[in-house]
Amino acid sequence: MARYLLTLLLVLLAVTAARSATADADALWYIVNEQCVPDQQQFQSPKPCELVDLAAGYVVLKDRVGATQFLVMPTARISGIESPEILAPATPNYWEAAWQARRFVETRAGRVLPRDTISLAINSARGRTQNQLHIHIDCTRLEAIAALREHAGAIGPAWAPFPVKLSGHDYLALRIDQPDLAQTNPFVLLADGITGARADMAPYTLVVVGAPTGFVLLASRATGITHRGSGEELQDHACAAAH
Repeated sequence: MARYLLTLLLVLLAVTAARSATADADALWYIVNEQCVPDQQQFQSPKPCELVDLAAGYVVLKDRVGATQFLVMPTARISGIESPEILAPATPNYWEAAWQARRFVETRAGRVLPRDTISLAINSARGRTQNQLHIHIDCTRLEAIAALREHAGAIGPAWAPFPVKLSGHDYLALRIDQPDLAQTNPFVLLADGITGARADMAPYTLVVVGAPTGFVLLASRATGITHRGSGEELQDHACAAAH
């Protein structure tokens, strides 16, 4: 009997832990769906978000980590980079929304920042903790800024390996020669530009880094425990570039 009770207790604890993990993974969705959107609809206040754009279908939320980090998230239920919806023609371009939302980062930083010090990142399915699509907006790590400046000449209009590792990992790089992302969707560039990506987007992480007249798009594929595909690693949530 004692062994049976011990087994039952362990099962109950495992179920409780699993439920807690699921609930935690949905925390961002609850904020969007049960707080920001209803508050905007009922009271014309986006709180706790900074911005709710119902027409464009996204919100901007201050992340609890760092002084300058913000998130752009859909108002629709979309899990992440692996979701088929992100490649649908009717889906909003969340990357353009994220780039425009850099003004919130600059407000927190206390000044206008050079384009190449700001980046947008989405982690792979393995490299994230939340199951609501979210693009991180923040400053870029100083060493990543330096590497991108040094090797700018090696980045062309087609995907190619970046010459050096970034935060210890291999990335592919692509140059975007446009001042904004209104006509460019990085999800589509990944899906259509890297062999096999469209059929299996889940392992990929994407990072968009501003450049003087355009952008650099970086992609990396999770390979295991030592590389979980978290492009957020290229961001600096202490924003040393602002100091």
